[in-house]
Amino acid sequence: MSDVESAVSFETKQRPWWLLLIEGIALTIVGVILLFSSATSTKIETYLVLVVLLGFYWLFDGIMALVSMFVDHTAWGWKLFMGIVGILAGGYILVHPALSAAVLPQIMVLVLGIWGLLQGIIMLIMAFRGGGWAAGILGALAILFGLLLIGQYGELFTGLAMLWTVAVFAFIGGIVMIVRAILQATRK
Repeated sequence: MSDVESAVSFETKQRPWWLLLIEGIALTIVGVILLFSSATSTKIETYLVLVVLLGFYWLFDGIMALVSMFVDHTAWGWKLFMGIVGILAGGYILVHPALSAAVLPQIMVLVLGIWGLLQGIIMLIMAFRGGGWAAGILGALAILFGLLLIGQYGELFTGLAMLWTVAVFAFIGGIVMIVRAILQATRK
């Protein structure tokens, strides 16, 4: 095996079913809260909820990436990097939610778009390496979501306009993760 092949090829183990289930439940709850809060409150209040939930999600996702690194040692460098970035981004947003919502909405949209694009590519690679159909579906959705956000980077109030997209993505992605976790648990 050449150096190039060994650098880009690695065996991907599936995440433990319980970790997938926890992430799926959390993502579904975020989606439900966003779907129902946008119908019952003003758009600005909903946007602030989105910012705080995004902070919690990034923090939680960063922690889960670090946990995953200890469960499955493959690609540990990427998992460590994604975990640290997720924890730092989530922590910053939770410490400064109003500042993040007021001063950086366009930058947040760009960062979220790039993050979604990268996350989607990684999930597609995992799906083709044996991660399953759920990783493929979530990867494709994340890539579409990321490209949509990157394309809307320069528009004013993009964060408010993307609220329903985020809510639907979180809800559907969470359900897919829960189903995948249940299927994975019943196979063992």
